[in-house]
Amino acid sequence: MAVTDRVKQILSWYASDNPGTLTNLARLLNHGTLAGTGKIVILPVDQGFEHGPDRSFASNPAAYDPDYHFQLAIDSGCNAYAAPLGSLEMGAAKFAGQVPLILKVNNSDSLAKIDQPCSALTSSVEDALRLGCIGIGYTIYPGSGQRNQMYQDLRDLIIEAKRKGLITVVWSYPRGAGLSKAGETGIDVCTYAATIAAQLGAHIIKVKPPTAHVEQDEAKKVFDKFQIPIATMTDRIRHIIQATFNGKRVVIFSGGEAKGTPELLAEVKEMAAGGSFGAIMGRNAFQRARPDALKLLADVMDAYKSAS
Repeated sequence: MAVTDRVKQILSWYASDNPGTLTNLARLLNHGTLAGTGKIVILPVDQGFEHGPDRSFASNPAAYDPDYHFQLAIDSGCNAYAAPLGSLEMGAAKFAGQVPLILKVNNSDSLAKIDQPCSALTSSVEDALRLGCIGIGYTIYPGSGQRNQMYQDLRDLIIEAKRKGLITVVWSYPRGAGLSKAGETGIDVCTYAATIAAQLGAHIIKVKPPTAHVEQDEAKKVFDKFQIPIATMTDRIRHIIQATFNGKRVVIFSGGEAKGTPELLAEVKEMAAGGSFGAIMGRNAFQRARPDALKLLADVMDAYKSAS
């Protein structure tokens, strides 16, 4: 398809990257229902690794099969499908060329209960190339005592990925002993997390929908002094987009914990109104029966298309 002016504008923000990386970014932006709009919806399915298969898939047993997720991403018109190595190896050949793939190259499990989390490297840039992926995905935990190791590992992966023409999607999820539970999704912390991912060289940044909680005392003084609007979800999303290179990085937001459809769609519409570039919708999609998941993803895409 012809490249739209909006896609050209987004590509211009990544002018330091080589043509291979820009081509893969264009493939992401030009695929699926939202092609050409500058908005994206990605189906991520790493929860089987992160939370265990039963917590993730028992509510919709068809989802135990990795093929189910490939087909859901294709049939719903998602821009891409992201998953760990084993899941992508199951279907990369069968579904070759039908949906852009993102290899999640680090993962952790929920069996260990630790204060300073750090995900393990579970696959590589070479695996992503072998499987025909457009890019890699990586999770960092700003606030963890092991954050510096994650940042250093990500630096090396991004250098290799960019040299080989792949994009990088960074899940930036604040957590660790120094943050309260409320602080993990506080507006100041989520904004900081998005900026850290951008500074590390991410092409696409994923953060959680922020609350109006302000975790850091010094940040609260700034929010109060300059009267930064954070009362509504739309205000908070607008602030995160502004704070992440003044809107010149693609920032998308997770669907979070499984929730009711009206509540979820209301939140999506608020985020779209705030300038979110899209959503990465996992549990809220694949834990529903397939017809319901397809309807939900269509409604989410409609919300972003209307806002584009």
